[in-house]
Amino acid sequence: MATKRRSEMMEETRAKLIGAARKAFAETGYAAASMDDLTAAVGLTRGALYHNFGDKRGLLAAVVNQIDAEMAARAHAMAGEAADTWGALLAEGVAYIGMALDPEVQRIVLRDGPAVLGDPSQWPSQNACLQTTIEALSALVEEGVLKPVDVEAAARLLNGAALNAALWVAASEEPQVVLDKAVAAFRALAEGLRHTAS
Repeated sequence: MATKRRSEMMEETRAKLIGAARKAFAETGYAAASMDDLTAAVGLTRGALYHNFGDKRGLLAAVVNQIDAEMAARAHAMAGEAADTWGALLAEGVAYIGMALDPEVQRIVLRDGPAVLGDPSQWPSQNACLQTTIEALSALVEEGVLKPVDVEAAARLLNGAALNAALWVAASEEPQVVLDKAVAAFRALAEGLRHTAS
């Protein structure tokens, strides 16, 4: 019973720190966020931060993972509204690109994340997205929708296109204009994989 309570307390501490960091990173950015202010805001010490995440960078990675998981769930929900597997694949990619308009996603995931954590294609959350895309493309191969192409290669290229489009939108002075261009180009690229364009 004591072990369960300790585990719950650790999880509660982690959740508090992630919540506070998410707010701070969204408002001021990673570089300007004060770890002392962040921990004090939730009644914890820097020691709790270091114990749970190692350092500020580790805390950012946890926040990025949380937001990325939420993004994946939102994109998956959008895909669930599509009429078929192909429509779902496109909807998921377009939804991901569109989330680059969200200020929190822009700042934390698409600006600070790559600057601090490195290449987003190497993040664990991106690997989960890749597996989902591989599964969708494999189903499309079985349905006879795709041209003969290596499924993993196609999945990596589609995911890379969506990620880079989102990075472009996030960095743009005119994000809505860039979003429209990026989505149109993403759709055109994806259509090239089909036996017949719709």
